[in-house]
Amino acid sequence: MRPDLLNALFAEVETLDGVGPKLKKPLDKLGLTRIRDVAYHLPERFVTRRSVANLDEASVGEQVVVALTPTEHKGSSGRGPYRVLAQDEIGNICSLTYFGRASYTAKKLLPVGEKRWIAGRIDQYGQMLQIVHPDHVVEASDDTLVRLCEPVYSLSEGLTQPKISGLVEQALARLPDLPEWIEPRQFEAAKWPSWRDSLKLAHKGEHEAARERLAYDELLANSLALLLVRADNRERKGQALIGDGRLREKLELPYSLTGAQARSVAEIEGDMVQQTPMLRLLQGDVGAGKTVVALKAMLIAAEAGKQAALLAPTEILARQHFETLRVMLRPTGVEIALLTGRDKGRARESILMGLLDGSIDMVVGTHAIFQDSVNYKDLALVVIDEQHRFGVAQRLMLSNKGRSTPHTLAMTATPIPRTLTLAQYGEMDVSRLDEMPPGRQPIDTRVVAQERFADVADGVARHIAGGQQAYWVCPMVRENENEDIAAAEARYAGLKERFGDQVVLVHGQLKPDLKDAAMERFASGQAKLLVATTVIEVGVDVPAATLMVIEQAERFGLAQLHQLRGRVGRGSEKSVCLLLRGHTLSETGRERLALMRETQDGFLLAEEDLRLRGGGELLGTRQSGDTPFRVATLEQITRLLPKAHDDAKILMERDGGLSGKRGEAARILLYLFDRDWGVQMLRGG
Repeated sequence: MRPDLLNALFAEVETLDGVGPKLKKPLDKLGLTRIRDVAYHLPERFVTRRSVANLDEASVGEQVVVALTPTEHKGSSGRGPYRVLAQDEIGNICSLTYFGRASYTAKKLLPVGEKRWIAGRIDQYGQMLQIVHPDHVVEASDDTLVRLCEPVYSLSEGLTQPKISGLVEQALARLPDLPEWIEPRQFEAAKWPSWRDSLKLAHKGEHEAARERLAYDELLANSLALLLVRADNRERKGQALIGDGRLREKLELPYSLTGAQARSVAEIEGDMVQQTPMLRLLQGDVGAGKTVVALKAMLIAAEAGKQAALLAPTEILARQHFETLRVMLRPTGVEIALLTGRDKGRARESILMGLLDGSIDMVVGTHAIFQDSVNYKDLALVVIDEQHRFGVAQRLMLSNKGRSTPHTLAMTATPIPRTLTLAQYGEMDVSRLDEMPPGRQPIDTRVVAQERFADVADGVARHIAGGQQAYWVCPMVRENENEDIAAAEARYAGLKERFGDQVVLVHGQLKPDLKDAAMERFASGQAKLLVATTVIEVGVDVPAATLMVIEQAERFGLAQLHQLRGRVGRGSEKSVCLLLRGHTLSETGRERLALMRETQDGFLLAEEDLRLRGGGELLGTRQSGDTPFRVATLEQITRLLPKAHDDAKILMERDGGLSGKRGEAARILLYLFDRDWGVQMLRGG
């Protein structure tokens, strides 16, 4: 149960004054559904203003506070701006300019002849100074204008800075006093403010120590939750699975395993012979051969007379894995089935029966495989593909499916820097596939200016005419998925004019059956060109596709570019990746594209991505919410996470876990950061 102390923080956002259905929508969009979320909606930056006696003291581009008296209102016909001319105390004239509906506000706020204090940015328009949409207009130089340092929050449509500031103020007023959960010596040494003071200070100004402490809290909550999962796992009873090798011997692989694959299989086998359930992450670069390693693990379970399940994040991937495994398994006689949310009627019934009576040894599917209606005779191994799409809570649901807790092997093709592996997978042992299978050719990567678009399109035409296939990935448009889709649809329309039915389009908002049909046409070779947003980054395997075009490549993070590039180069043919760059290229963008040209080592690129501070895209894309942190920045994760991890260990090993005095405070921390699955790991917690 959540501690009562936190009830005020977990109240719905509607309990704040002024939040009705109209305001709830934009708040929901920002993920601000509870008081806690509003309190933790930290400013993106701060505006620092200077108070000036008159406009002569101000310079263009500066943020100021100045007293002005309106002299004339000038409305406009049509869609032009609404201007209020006003003068300072020595007679300088300035235009206060409003666009759209804001003009109604101007009429009310700025009566002619009455002095007002104005806060805003001085700009030049022709010969005249102007302030567009002043931030504040007040009658007396009151508290508003004393705040010369003001927070700027991220907004969504329908929210304004004053509105969100007001809500934050209300949320901060409701903060309870919480006991201290940070290890006392660490707290003293860091000279951090208390939790409550930190939150208040972080909204007031560039308060380094306050923001640092809040980031640390989040990292500590995460580390502690993962350690609790690990400790709980150690106490669970699993099944020791001992394979005799008879099924693995029958596999007819076209190549022998790389050293890294053989090492990983040995590590997995070593885990599975233990009674303690395995919790292992298999990190492999694109094309490093994770599937074969997973298959060997699944065969160990089958040799021991048990069942194995492979969980994929999308239907497309589930089908693909099923086809690949079915072909590989043919010589072994092992029975494998595919179960997705779309299977209905008799087909579904017979799969459910097969899982229950044990005639099906392996199942591949989406999270349909752990619905309540699905029961297993003896599920002993769960393989999770693209682990970061599944939270710990979902993993725990699966672990309740076996007679005892199944062994878990999670896989990810997103190379993650070592520091962040701890942040995301602190409860797991890690195996890394850092060698490429023989015969994989390097991908020829070139950077091409957007101006050469016509040449690129001609190149694609020649490529298709030669019987090969290609991907065309459309740009990330800021971080707005709808705009991404619009960009993809526009590009698709243009390419369709040229290539007709040989082109298909895939994006995140297509209905699943349409998306699958388009992918199917491409995978079967009927369609030659696949236009897509970034939905194709994970796992799509079409060996005949040997050309990848990525538009406005500078907008993507390194890890993501690397993932996308990995969609080609999967057959024996030479593959090419063209990175189309836009007109304006930042220094970081330039460096990213250069790195893509120079190396194909995903682990190296992940470390470089961290160094270049690619931000949200480091662990894939922002949209999939991959970084588990809302407060801590990448730089803070790198620097503070090892400390937080050690602190969590001290709490578990020396300070009595969650039962001592500090443990009680730590329990509150876990609930505060929605890591309460960590608490639930404790028996009866």
